[in-house]
Amino acid sequence: MIQRSTLRAQIADALRDEVLAGRLPAGKGFTVKEIAEQYGVSATPVREALVDLSAQGLLDVEQHRGFRVRVFTRDDYRAMVEARALVTEGVFRRPSAFVPPDPGDERLASVRRRAASAERAVLAGDLDVLIGYDLRFWRELGDLVGNPYISEFLDRLRVQCWVFAVPYLREQPGLRGSLWADYRELVDAVERRDAAAVERIVAAYDEHALGLVEKLG
Repeated sequence: MIQRSTLRAQIADALRDEVLAGRLPAGKGFTVKEIAEQYGVSATPVREALVDLSAQGLLDVEQHRGFRVRVFTRDDYRAMVEARALVTEGVFRRPSAFVPPDPGDERLASVRRRAASAERAVLAGDLDVLIGYDLRFWRELGDLVGNPYISEFLDRLRVQCWVFAVPYLREQPGLRGSLWADYRELVDAVERRDAAAVERIVAAYDEHALGLVEKLG
């Protein structure tokens, strides 16, 4: 049973992980009662968590029937990547973008650790581990911007992109060489304040994401 300290958030996080792992596949419908019974909790925090996930664009509300995992199309994916690219590129073009106040800032050290873990997951072809570290990497890197609205918007788009891509990626015989892996190169560029390199790496990241969709399905 989930502990009650942060029940709403814990349920939302658990369900988001279920969606990302494909255990709640796109189009899957369910009710508040079913989820409450699954986690052994009351209906109220479950309903609140599902409303939160709906607001994040991961679930659709079905009137008088419950909720359904949103189905994202290729056009949705392309639009999300384009939106993500426009915002990210705009942020990196700011003179102060992603520059920590102190070269030894622990936040940047944490981002570097996430980058190393993500790259190891890419080399191992471990999609489940990669998703977690990828989201943490970009979330922590985004936090250096100092604008929580930008960070939250980009995090939401990345989750949605993964939700679309995961079912197709799981069908691939091998993922090594097909996933973006330049995490540490990006951190290096940020740390040395090389704006041109940062812009180049981020542009390649977005191009890779758009190219990936053409190979899937």
